[in-house]
Amino acid sequence: MNHTLNDLQALAINMIKQEKWLKKPVFLYEPVNYAMSQGGKRIRPLFVLLAADMFGFKSMEKCRSAAVAIEVLHNFTLLHDDIMDNSPFRRGKPSVHKQYNTNMAILSGDTMFAIAIEKVFESEEHIAGKLAKVLAKTAIEICEGQALDMEFETRKDVTIEEYIEMVRLKTSVLIGAALKMGAMIATANTKDIELLVNFGENIGIAFQIQDDILDCWGNIETFGKIKGKDICDNKKTFLYLKALEIADNENKGKLLQLFSDKEMEQTEKINKVIALYENLNIRNIAENMMKLYTEKAFINLQNISVIPSFKTNLFNFANTLLTRKK
Repeated sequence: MNHTLNDLQALAINMIKQEKWLKKPVFLYEPVNYAMSQGGKRIRPLFVLLAADMFGFKSMEKCRSAAVAIEVLHNFTLLHDDIMDNSPFRRGKPSVHKQYNTNMAILSGDTMFAIAIEKVFESEEHIAGKLAKVLAKTAIEICEGQALDMEFETRKDVTIEEYIEMVRLKTSVLIGAALKMGAMIATANTKDIELLVNFGENIGIAFQIQDDILDCWGNIETFGKIKGKDICDNKKTFLYLKALEIADNENKGKLLQLFSDKEMEQTEKINKVIALYENLNIRNIAENMMKLYTEKAFINLQNISVIPSFKTNLFNFANTLLTRKK
């Protein structure tokens, strides 16, 4: 371990900030610049740096291309996700398709995907092709996850196991890929890379369950999204699926009715669903499930063959993520 967590976080943020996103034609690149200039912790590029640092890699500059590529890919998926979900906000600001228009957002998102692939090929020649393969596979898996998420909106037989797999694809594989790329740059061995990917995917699942919880019990000032958006969109979240699983017939009927009602005013619907969740102790159940995946992740991390002190930054950062309010 060569750097502090604060040093690596500042470096990840600066790597994205130093990129020049705005160029001609402005019509195309202005939405790209808008999407990439929203700030944030730059979690995925930081995971690239944390993984490389954990294996004793000294030259963080050699991780720049992979770090930037993974962040561009992430923001591309968010941009198109917001279009499909018709989300008005992202990180507390108008989403790209609302700030500009849908056609511009689609075209700029397509460009961002190509930029991510182009960027990763700026890595050192001996590793660039391998990193690009990871990035492309991850993009496909994210699309698979998004497809499942959309399919679940109209299905009445979604299981919790199917939901977890959707989350793994849509959210977790990107964290696993960021860690894998950093470890590959640092020439870690195959077993340690596999453990690190498993760590990332389990953290990602815990992170998404936490996101489900915050959707109901967070607020826009801290969470950056409208409260109850998943309920309004009839998303089959862990909360909803668990409630259906444990509710008696009366409460199950109420929940199914609420999720099929297209006329009810949104605030009323949100409040009624949350009240039902609270009656069933769903928040506590979800928090316990989140802890289960967190524990799985930390067992993976514990088994990686580097000295414990080299794992401290990754352990601390994961803990920070999982105690967030936004």
